[in-house]
Amino acid sequence: MSALINDAAPFRWIQSASPRAQLYQRNSVRRIDVPQRGLRAWAARRRLRLALRDLADDKHLLADIGLTREEALDEAAKPFWR
Repeated sequence: MSALINDAAPFRWIQSASPRAQLYQRNSVRRIDVPQRGLRAWAARRRLRLALRDLADDKHLLADIGLTREEALDEAAKPFWR
């Protein structure tokens, strides 16, 4: 259902006292979301490296992803933040 608005008087733009405030809009969600994305990336990287370490014993699976045992173990040995 849609409505046609004939009178736009109730919809006035709110002007800020500071001209600089008009250029930047703060977003509180972004400040919270950025650290969470980093933590999720670290957790995912850790899980992938643990899985890669487990794959290092199977030559056939490593051949499927194109890695040698040494390459897989080197990658799995890296810390999660790198």
